[in-house]
Amino acid sequence: MEFKANNSKKVEIEVNGQIYMRHAIQTHFVNIGESYIDLVNKYVKPVYEEGDIVSMGAKIISLCQKRIVYRKDLKISWLAKFLSSFATQHSAAGIGVGEVCKMQCAIDFVGAPKVLWAAIAGGVCKLFGKRGVFYDIVGYEVTGLDGFYPDVFPEYGDFGVRIPENPTGVCNEIYEKTGVRAMLVDANDFERVILGKADCIDLTVKECQELIRDNPAGQDDQCTPFILIRKKK
Repeated sequence: MEFKANNSKKVEIEVNGQIYMRHAIQTHFVNIGESYIDLVNKYVKPVYEEGDIVSMGAKIISLCQKRIVYRKDLKISWLAKFLSSFATQHSAAGIGVGEVCKMQCAIDFVGAPKVLWAAIAGGVCKLFGKRGVFYDIVGYEVTGLDGFYPDVFPEYGDFGVRIPENPTGVCNEIYEKTGVRAMLVDANDFERVILGKADCIDLTVKECQELIRDNPAGQDDQCTPFILIRKKK
């Protein structure tokens, strides 16, 4: 099999002195409610070998789980409008709470008092050069919220995508039903978060992060939510 990487990414990466090869598996545009087991069987199984690890993008699993918040269903509060106007944006991390719908979701998910406190604490800490405090306080349910932007795929302008439910359970289910060892990741060009991994994967979370430290799935319209990772012989 010829391993192929997305543009600007490399096939090979070194982790702990070992070379691993990564293959970006392209799929169709995955819609809400599809089966992630079917997707793995269709796209991953034909190229998978014993010992491989598959990195799966969180958004695809969430779409399959219907973890969706529709823009039309949100009631935008004055607080969301006010706070979102002060939010800063890091281009490598994607759209944040500067998008008023995401700020409203933050309020809905964790409550207005916590979001307000996070905004105040985050603003003060920025004065001293410390960033990211807002997201540290509100937690990953807010930090991991995707969507609400139509720039890459117009469909994503109409809804937000929450983080997957039971990530480790999803990975174990995939292994039980398909034999594929998988880890579920939320990655961008700024950070790589391992949400869960199959119990049969003996690598540490840090080692799993290193396997995808350059975000090989890409950030745009590649439609490569599965990255096949194989130790080079």
